[in-house]
Amino acid sequence: MLISLRSLFSQQPAALVGLDIGASSVKLVELGRDKDNNLVLEACGVLPLASGCIKDGNIELFDEVADVVRSLIKMTGAKTKNVVMALPPSSVITKKIVLPGGMSDAELEMQVESEANQYIPFPLDEVSLDFCILGPSAGSQGDIDVLIAASRREKVQDLQGLAEAAGLKPVVVDVKSYASRLAASRLIADMPDLAADSIVALFEVGSLTTSMQVIRNDEVLYDRDQAFGGAQLTQLIVLQYGFSYEEAETKKCRGELPADFEATVLKPFIESLVQEISRALQFFFTSTTHNKVDLVMLAGGSAALTNLTASVTKQSGFPCMIANPFKGMHIVEGIGQKKLLRDAPSYLTACGLALRRFSK
Repeated sequence: MLISLRSLFSQQPAALVGLDIGASSVKLVELGRDKDNNLVLEACGVLPLASGCIKDGNIELFDEVADVVRSLIKMTGAKTKNVVMALPPSSVITKKIVLPGGMSDAELEMQVESEANQYIPFPLDEVSLDFCILGPSAGSQGDIDVLIAASRREKVQDLQGLAEAAGLKPVVVDVKSYASRLAASRLIADMPDLAADSIVALFEVGSLTTSMQVIRNDEVLYDRDQAFGGAQLTQLIVLQYGFSYEEAETKKCRGELPADFEATVLKPFIESLVQEISRALQFFFTSTTHNKVDLVMLAGGSAALTNLTASVTKQSGFPCMIANPFKGMHIVEGIGQKKLLRDAPSYLTACGLALRRFSK
């Protein structure tokens, strides 16, 4: 029997809250629509996680993380109990396969399970497995392209258990890169200056890792992760000023650092980050037939750093912008607009998770 990853790719008309468990924080986004069918940001918030709670994408300190999730729900006032969460791409095996068209659902499930045996290096009874029909196969008339996704069942159960411990009902388990791409695609579709088939390089600068996805329409041309993130800026602050790591992180987020911070710490960090982005772009060019991108889009906690977009454009020669996943949405009263604008790029994945409710 096919073990569902709780409808990874399914339509979800019911209300959903997106919960993004990161290496250093938990973010929540709840979306709705108004009477004119416009998206409404109904709740959002972020709380930090203590060091060691999450390691290599795994929940190491379950009770501590569950406490933070409960606190975040209370803080944001989120009313929805149905939750969509995500696994890191490293925890999910995805593979596009070609199958004969015209099969019944039961036949398709059996065929997917049979095909999955070839690509998944674990016994199927240890795996959560799901699939999505992408459409007719371009290279094989009468056949269909099917995307299969699989993860170790324990990884999915960890997320399910966490949601339930926080009083939530886990409905969908997604993949983080899919969620961020969904949120970015909404922004890209609303850019009149970008022609069809434009190539966008999306960079998410996380705490420990910077993830790159190069997107053309709905196709991923290239992806790559680099071990560089905002935690390195925090570490530089610790070394420069002698704060504890927690103090440094708090002061960084609140903008309460000494007067020489920008010149002595921030500027060298931005130069290093720009070099990492440029290097990733060069890897894309040398690994594919492409030699340019139409836009560089930055997300993640460090995306809004002073002069970062200008520095990326100067170094790479390509236009660069910050991803604000809440652009074009109505923001309900009670959500601080100034803080939201500053933190918006870090909510890209959480927003993409919440958008699953409306994805077609």
